[in-house]
Amino acid sequence: MANTITYTYERLKKFCEDAFEKFGFCSEEARIITDVLLLADLYGIDSHGTQRLVRYHKDIAKGLIRVDAKPEVIFETPVSAVIDGHDGIGQVIGYRAMEKAIEKAKKTGIAVVTVRNSTHYGIAGYYAKMACDQGLIGLSTTNTTAIMVPTYGREAVLGTNPIAISCPAEPYPFFFDASTTVVTRGKLEVYNKQDLPLHAGWAIDSTGNESTDAAKVLGCISNKEGGGILPLGGSTEDHGSHKGYGWGMVAELFSSILSLGTTSDQTNIGGKGGICHGFMVIDPTIFGDAAAIKAHFSAYLEKVRSSPKAEGRERIYTHGEKEIEAAALRMKSGIAVNVNTVAEMRDLAQFLNMNVEDYLGAEALSIKGKKSIYQ
Repeated sequence: MANTITYTYERLKKFCEDAFEKFGFCSEEARIITDVLLLADLYGIDSHGTQRLVRYHKDIAKGLIRVDAKPEVIFETPVSAVIDGHDGIGQVIGYRAMEKAIEKAKKTGIAVVTVRNSTHYGIAGYYAKMACDQGLIGLSTTNTTAIMVPTYGREAVLGTNPIAISCPAEPYPFFFDASTTVVTRGKLEVYNKQDLPLHAGWAIDSTGNESTDAAKVLGCISNKEGGGILPLGGSTEDHGSHKGYGWGMVAELFSSILSLGTTSDQTNIGGKGGICHGFMVIDPTIFGDAAAIKAHFSAYLEKVRSSPKAEGRERIYTHGEKEIEAAALRMKSGIAVNVNTVAEMRDLAQFLNMNVEDYLGAEALSIKGKKSIYQ
């Protein structure tokens, strides 16, 4: 059997929305959560797509995510706000926070909204894109469970702490979304599911030595035994490790520090998530003619794409180009889902009394996969 099964976007959308409603979310909340997950799958960020479904269900069962939680504004000015997520699911909280930032920026030109007491919110780029889709510049960042080892350290004290920025441009928007670690935890989970060795320079074990064993590194992180993922730049300053480490701290500043929330090293402890987010929106009109700014940026991006290529290379991409192309291809040809993830989805469907064959096809019934967490 192949190691993936391909599904249409609409089929995965139906499965995810119905599953989240069975988790206890209302239809609008289920739509938002699903939209965030499937944008990741469309963009080729498989680590943050449907493969996270079971993780969210486990977090709900453990009480880390409260299905009935409603975000609450606890501090506000015309250009800022602090929101308490009350341990709700991050996608809904993040969506509402960015909505507020967009609303304020349209009135004042710029807005910053921070969030505390949330949970994992998916890809940071989704929320930056929300602003960009309305002609604004959007920024989104979040802290996460401690997984980044600081330069010359051997214990994780920062999260993957991604930063995403999106800005209107033609023929497609600028879209930058990256963790401040070499890779994300989700990438380690994908490699673990596929029984693949990690690449050198990605992670270290509890002794501070590099490790290519995904299961071992994930175990060290989960059990807080030391070890973790390296910052962008790797393990030494010679290759820029301090830069990734520094950008991770910037993400911490705009998420947990300004919100007076929980820093990465204290998240997901004692049955509480405590994840924090940060959102910024800028209306280009506070700098002049928005259309002229967009055209100016578009021209520069095209100049970058058209600049001389390195020997043996045929193309220079600007940020967001690959995602747009991946989404078009996957909407046309379908989304390939790893069979181990399909097995998890099948087991979840059975647990929720959803008809597996109707949602995932007969092929899902024959997958062996790893031991089900629902058994």
